[in-house]
Amino acid sequence: MTNAYSVLVVDDEPSIGKLLKKEMSSPARTVQTAETAHQAREMLRRSLYEVVILDLRLPDADGLDLLVEFRQYQPDVEVIIITGHGNIDSAVEAMKLGAYDYITKPFNLEELELIVERAYQRVCLRFENRQLKHAQVRDEPQQIVGNSAAIKQIRFLIDKVAPTDVPVLITGESGAGKEVAAHLIQSLSKRADKPFFIKNCATLQKELARSELFGHLRGSFTGAVENSEGFMAFANKGTLFLDEIGELPIEVQAALLRVLENKTYRRVGDKDERTTDIRLIFATNRNLAKEVEAGHFHEALYHRINVFNIELPPLRERKEDIPLLVDYFLGRVQGGGAYRVSDRAMSCLINYHWPGNIRELRNVIERGVILAEGCVITENALPRELSVKAEGENDFLSLEAVEREHIAKVLACFGNNRTLAAGALGISRKTLYRKIREYGTM
Repeated sequence: MTNAYSVLVVDDEPSIGKLLKKEMSSPARTVQTAETAHQAREMLRRSLYEVVILDLRLPDADGLDLLVEFRQYQPDVEVIIITGHGNIDSAVEAMKLGAYDYITKPFNLEELELIVERAYQRVCLRFENRQLKHAQVRDEPQQIVGNSAAIKQIRFLIDKVAPTDVPVLITGESGAGKEVAAHLIQSLSKRADKPFFIKNCATLQKELARSELFGHLRGSFTGAVENSEGFMAFANKGTLFLDEIGELPIEVQAALLRVLENKTYRRVGDKDERTTDIRLIFATNRNLAKEVEAGHFHEALYHRINVFNIELPPLRERKEDIPLLVDYFLGRVQGGGAYRVSDRAMSCLINYHWPGNIRELRNVIERGVILAEGCVITENALPRELSVKAEGENDFLSLEAVEREHIAKVLACFGNNRTLAAGALGISRKTLYRKIREYGTM
């Protein structure tokens, strides 16, 4: 993947194209050339460009007509008109049609390069505005909390796959942390400083799903009053996270498969293919293998997105992580850092089956802070289904849970002085350190 932006020079004088390509190419900027309008049209249909330097007079087209065409192909592109036959009328007309600037030959190369850079900055500003509207923005770094064996394996898999461009399928129950895992993959990837877009496929209307993902041309369907880009263009050079991929209409799945296989797609109503440089992450709480058997999911797409699968365990299968998760959420609730959870309330949290997984736990902690007695979250601050024992349930904790709670209490009593705590517990410091690692007790 390259971070360079793309410039297309359209001029029928080969010497101009060669000069600009030689002098303006850099690690931050790639320059391609076309000598005819036909060649330029083909290149803009297939690839995305940020800036076009366009000669006003070409042997097979008028530059002002091409300017309008180019803005239809790629609405975000900035076009700089160059000409050896300039006049005020053509300059005014070019600016009215949306040209970024109008330069007469012979031009100063350094001045042209500065104008190209300014045009690119305008493209970036427009793109950033769109990103603020569509992209998922996180003010704080994402992390997967826990010390269980399952979570350590999840971290290992993420560390391995993040730097690659391999598609990732994240599976797990609702609320298990799939979006957090996707954020972590993106933040550790080579595209961490590039756009990160999230789209929940369950929110896509069947009739408009293809348009939202791939874009459309004006007049391609009722209501398409102008050309529009889709997420494949918005997320170009970045990452697109498609949540609930099992909900994507099967009619659109074949088009997504094409993106995965050769990085190409077509806008609705467009005959020409376009390319995109994009990293795709998927998530689902469905069993896609069974969906394939039932004919509800494209088999080839399933095999293509299942190259690297990360399965997140439900919270009920890693209850040893609950105390750490509680501390994590308390630290992020406004004023929550001053609160603690009583032993009885913690016992309720550990013994609960958590059908809503981590999302439910976070909500319970936020509620607990509001209803806390002083700065202590007691069982009275918990929802009824947590604080009231189910019929037949007893008060017994496992030996492991008792030991973990006792170590935590002793550490707190001695201000986290592990030497004094080990003496009070009647164990060596080495044994205490081992148990702290095992339980995640601080």
